[in-house]
Amino acid sequence: MRRTKIICTIGPATEKTETLRGLLEAGADICRLNMSHAKHDWVRELVPRAREIAAEMGRPIAILLDTQGPAIRTGTLKSDLKLKVGDILEFTVRGAKSEEKYSVDVNYDGLANDISVGDVVLVDNGVMRLRVLAKKQNRIRCEVLTPGVLGSRRHINLPGVNVNLPPLTEKDLNDVALGVELKVDFVALSFARKTSDLRALRRVLKKAKSTAKVIAKIEDQSAVRNILGMIEEADVVMIARGDLGVECPMEELPIIQRKIVKSCLRVGKPVIVATHMLESMIENPVPTRAEITDVSNAVFEQADAIMLSGETSTGRYPIECVKVFDRVARRIERSGGAGYGQDAMLEDTREKTVASAVVLANSLSRSKIVVFTHHGTMAHYASNLRPEHAPIFAFTPSESVLRQIVILWGTHPILLDFASDPNVTIESAITYLRKQKLTEPGDHLVVLSDMLGGRDKVDSIQLRRAE
Repeated sequence: MRRTKIICTIGPATEKTETLRGLLEAGADICRLNMSHAKHDWVRELVPRAREIAAEMGRPIAILLDTQGPAIRTGTLKSDLKLKVGDILEFTVRGAKSEEKYSVDVNYDGLANDISVGDVVLVDNGVMRLRVLAKKQNRIRCEVLTPGVLGSRRHINLPGVNVNLPPLTEKDLNDVALGVELKVDFVALSFARKTSDLRALRRVLKKAKSTAKVIAKIEDQSAVRNILGMIEEADVVMIARGDLGVECPMEELPIIQRKIVKSCLRVGKPVIVATHMLESMIENPVPTRAEITDVSNAVFEQADAIMLSGETSTGRYPIECVKVFDRVARRIERSGGAGYGQDAMLEDTREKTVASAVVLANSLSRSKIVVFTHHGTMAHYASNLRPEHAPIFAFTPSESVLRQIVILWGTHPILLDFASDPNVTIESAITYLRKQKLTEPGDHLVVLSDMLGGRDKVDSIQLRRAE
């Protein structure tokens, strides 16, 4: 069984029922909706259809709603601007008039206040570099350092600049409300810069009585500087390497990725490695060898999930991309992992109980870990310790918990009504595993469960033998 989970972004290339089914059959675990492009009517139609397809296949999938976030973009141009090194480009705010040959308006009113002379401005994912020469009222005069063609609505990055944008725009709030309506499982906050940004999203979800988990997208230098606090505040962390690779020196990116993965495993937070993983497969049927190595590194580091963006939303070979992910992940998992889970912090007796179960499973051949969880906590703890070879079968009576623990490394969620007697529940689960051929006679089953102790329930570890 593959342990690393696969996230696919759904778009024009994958919205048809047969293609969605193909993604799930190839191994997709989570469907991502990029609200920078998705329309509400489309989302309302797609989410129940994706869940219906998964139900027909007898497997759970999770839905991840990814907010656009407070992105800074250029405005609309009548025609593209072909810029050479040394040309002057003026950014204008609030429709200010420019006397320069080349100028473009931006969507962020506070740009002139935040930026300083000498700062570097990156446009279109870093393809174009400019330096600020001067600013006057609502105009920022820049020199072009690298040539390029500037089109409409291009993304702007300001490395090292403290931007005073709100964590959630009006569009984001409307999109989150849609996610609440559809009971999505995860909401990702784009361009989260500090812990208060994540708390703002959590307050919105709590007020709406949503159980969706909060994903912190790490995309700029501010988030990296605050990384330990961001990890602590989030439910899940996404290393969004597209903008992060633009904001930070490129040679630092692998180090940042490794540091975040290690830190997440240490404190028990699921972590996603995302963006540009199979970028060449947007147009080509096979990946580059460098891309295979990149995917392999994320799997070796034992990230909970790896993510496809344009590869499955607009690419020509979406199902093939999932198959590549699946094939590479299975092979690398057989070769072992980085072992970062060995440094996981164990802060309470329940975590230490789970750790004991994982140690027991690691010591036995043909072992399986069977967890019973109402809220996902026990499954979360077991996954975070990265068992050496035992899969984790997590039984829960809650459909929302079922979908949320899909993201956990090495965890296979199963819906099961719990009996009042834990022993009856355990027997039902073992029967299910046997009928589904998920266990074989002689397998060691390490069972984590609440057991009756007088009038109280206590956490227990049982060792059983599959029949």
